[in-house]
Amino acid sequence: MNSGVPPLALAPGMPRDADGPVFNAPWEAQAFAMTLALHERGLFTWSEWAEVLAAQIAAAQAAGDPDTGNTYYRHWLAALESLVARKGASSEDELARYRHAWDHAADRTPHGQPIELRGEDFPG
Repeated sequence: MNSGVPPLALAPGMPRDADGPVFNAPWEAQAFAMTLALHERGLFTWSEWAEVLAAQIAAAQAAGDPDTGNTYYRHWLAALESLVARKGASSEDELARYRHAWDHAADRTPHGQPIELRGEDFPG
C-alpha cells in the first residue's frame, strides 16, 4: 500500500488496488490530493474528514445513489467542499461560483483540450 497516504484516506468503498487509490479521471486525483494537502496544513483532522465523507455518502445513498463506486469521488468532492466552507477557507457562494465557471469553461472547450478558466467563465 502507498505509505504516503494516511490510513483514513483509504476509506471503505474507495476505488483502489494493491498500490493505493485508483482514479478514473484527473479531477478525482486532484480532489484526493487537495484533501491530503488541506489536512496536512491543519484545516481539519482525519476524524473530521471521515465523519463528513461518511455523512455525504449516507445522504447520497438515502437519496437513491446506487453505490456502484462510480460516484465515490463525486461524494468525496462534495464532502471536501462542505468541509472547506464549514472551516471558513471558502464560502458556499464562492465554491458555487467556481463550479459554474468550470462548467462554462468545459462547455466551450473542444474535447481533448485542457480546460482553462477565463474571466468570461465567471458570471457578471
